[in-house]
Amino acid sequence: MRVVIAPDKFKGSLSAPEVCSHLEKGLQRGAAAAAVSPLDIVRIPVADGGEGTLDAAVGSGFTRRTATVTGPQGQAVEADFAVRGHEAVIEMATASGLALVPKAGNGQPDSAAATMATSLGTGQLIRAALDAGCRRIVLGVGGSANTDGGAGVLQGLGARFLDNRNNELPPGGAALANLHSIDFTDFEPRLVDTRFVLASDVDNPLLGAQGAAAVFGPQKGATPQDVGMLDAALARFVEVLAREIGFRAVKAAEAPGAGAAGGVGYAAIAVLAATRRPGIDVVLEFTGLADRLAGADLVITGEGSLDEQSLLGKTPMGVARAAAAQGVPAVAVCGRTTLDHAQAAAAGFADIHALTALETDVNRCIAEAGPLLEQLGTQISAGLAANRPVTADTKEDLRV
Repeated sequence: MRVVIAPDKFKGSLSAPEVCSHLEKGLQRGAAAAAVSPLDIVRIPVADGGEGTLDAAVGSGFTRRTATVTGPQGQAVEADFAVRGHEAVIEMATASGLALVPKAGNGQPDSAAATMATSLGTGQLIRAALDAGCRRIVLGVGGSANTDGGAGVLQGLGARFLDNRNNELPPGGAALANLHSIDFTDFEPRLVDTRFVLASDVDNPLLGAQGAAAVFGPQKGATPQDVGMLDAALARFVEVLAREIGFRAVKAAEAPGAGAAGGVGYAAIAVLAATRRPGIDVVLEFTGLADRLAGADLVITGEGSLDEQSLLGKTPMGVARAAAAQGVPAVAVCGRTTLDHAQAAAAGFADIHALTALETDVNRCIAEAGPLLEQLGTQISAGLAANRPVTADTKEDLRV
């Protein structure tokens, strides 16, 4: 029997490739216990355009490359990206992610990081992809440290951000309050022949109450005062950019997704002419999931927490839709779930299997996610041996 494993990461526990590995061990163990032939298992780690997108690309035939770039606080960072032919996948978090910013004493990012973090490293990664011959670049945004409107990205590509004395601005969103002009003289010429896809589910505009600073700034350490300052600085960026490239700079600020990744979505749309697409759609496309589902008997997907938010288009839903289109049953595995039977069925899942059904201590579920996933894999395999997925009718109910 052929099983496709296509999960997202279990955040805080396992990467998507690790989820695949543990599930495969459990599935094969169950097949052996049932004295049936080893399962034909296809691993396809997936993501929704944020963290984990790079792993999904590498798991689908892209080659991992590494470049030394500037991190969000000016430090040197070894950041990976992925290349396949003339296509590259860049996961912004590897170069400009919040995880690269040291936490303050309370375990949270501090105010200075929120106002001074830069997306420069992401621009440098784009340049590395161009050097590798890539002319179609997928930007997977999410988990960013910056609120600089993507100014750092443009600086990494050769733009100069100048004050009224023709001095280059320091990095970070707050500095944009002093922006007077942008010099595109040395802007990367190869961008003319390059197409960009902005992989993001965020539909926020750049400015205002639903903008990058107001909605996402506090998660990065911004105080209420910082939020107001950053929003005003981003508005100044729009004003000056409009003088340089025209009205499209103003229009782009209002576009859905402009507020993604601290405003990197804005720079991508306004200057790089990026097309915004749902992250899961982009990932499923470059992984070739639809074609690789052909002939499968079961698809297993999942993520750390499967809940109402998941139903809004996160990874498991995208995989379930693809499976349904091929007529392949899908089940989900997760750390925990709040979905009931009716919601699971409506979402396209034959069943949902949660780690918390095996171990009620959530902390242990996080720490021991791998072995617990192997147990779930063994039980799912037992159902396959009987030519049907494991459900509450054939095994103990594994839901919360």
